[in-house]
Amino acid sequence: MIKHGTLVHRYDHHPRLGRNQVLDARSLDFVHQHDGNALKPAEHQPRIPVLDQEDLHAQGIRVSQVVAGAEDADALGSCTGNAGTAAVSALLSGEQAKAAGLDYTSATAAEVWAIGLYAQATGLDDAQGTFPPDDAGSSGLGIAKALKQRKLIRSYTHATTATGLASLLQAGPVLLGVPWFQAWFEPDNAGFIDSGDWESSQLAGGHEICVTALEKVTTDWRGQVDPDASVIRFRNSWSASWGDHGEGRMSLATYQLLRRYIDAIQLHV
Repeated sequence: MIKHGTLVHRYDHHPRLGRNQVLDARSLDFVHQHDGNALKPAEHQPRIPVLDQEDLHAQGIRVSQVVAGAEDADALGSCTGNAGTAAVSALLSGEQAKAAGLDYTSATAAEVWAIGLYAQATGLDDAQGTFPPDDAGSSGLGIAKALKQRKLIRSYTHATTATGLASLLQAGPVLLGVPWFQAWFEPDNAGFIDSGDWESSQLAGGHEICVTALEKVTTDWRGQVDPDASVIRFRNSWSASWGDHGEGRMSLATYQLLRRYIDAIQLHV
C-alpha cells in the first residue's frame, strides 16, 4: 500500500514478530553513500542485557502498568522497540541513558522502556493500527521518529546496498527490518539463521533486529562488498537462550537477495 508517498507493507500478526515495512520516499534524500575508505570488521556492543519480548509475566512485567489502556499480554510484537533500545544503548552514555529513564543494568527495566518506545512508534509510523489497543506492529522508521521526538537522536540515515550497510556499520549499529522465514527461528550451532535451505521455508512475518557487528567483510577491486564472503551479527530480542547467547548471524548474500524487502536505518546522537 502507498500512502502519502510512503510504501507500507503490513505483515500478518505473529506473537514473536511485529515489524512492518514502511518506506518513506523522503528517506531517499538521506541514503548513506560509502566514502570509499577501506571496509573493516567492526563491532558495537549494546550496553543492555539481551531482552525478551516474550514471557513478560515471568519477568514481572504487566503491560497495563507500562502503557495506559493496554492489556496484560504475556508477549508483544515489540521487536522494533526492542531493537531500537539495543541500538540506542550502544550510543548513549550511562548519564544520557539515565536521564532518558533507560536502566543499563536491568533487563526487565530495559524491556519496559522498549515497550514504551514501541507504543510511541505505533502512533508515528504510517502503518494502520496503534498500540494500544492493537498490537499490530511498527517499523524501524517509526522507532527512529520516536527516538528523535524524545530528542535522544538528532538524525538517522539509510542504507540500500550491501556496501552501504557495511559502511554504516563502521560507525555504529544498524536497525534492520527483515522478512523472517520459518527456518530462521532455529539458527545453527554458530548462530547463522541462513545456513540451511531457508528459502524453501515459509515466510513467518516481519521482524526487526539490531545489527551490532560486521564480523567478516571482503571487497572487490572497486571497494564494493562481496556479499558471499561477508557476515553480519545481530542482537535479537527472544532472550539469551536463542541463537548464540541471544545473537544471530547472517550472510550479506541473504541481505542482497532480500534487500527490496529490507530497511536499514542508523541512528545518530
